[in-house]
Amino acid sequence: MTEHLLFISTQEIFVILIIVVMLFGSKKIPELARGLGKGIRELKDASNDIRREIQSSADEIKKEAQKIDKDLKK
Repeated sequence: MTEHLLFISTQEIFVILIIVVMLFGSKKIPELARGLGKGIRELKDASNDIRREIQSSADEIKKEAQKIDKDLKK
């Protein structure tokens, strides 16, 4: 039984790689990979920034709710 990556067989992956090399050339592929890596890193950093901002907002709201609850119990 062969392993399938995203439901693509080994032969199909090989054909795709050959087409990529034919279209872009072997010298251009590392540059494309670097650009793709930078793009993925920027996307990851942006999503981490958004997650951090949401978490800090949630923490502030929680602190305010605790303060209001404390004031109401007085």
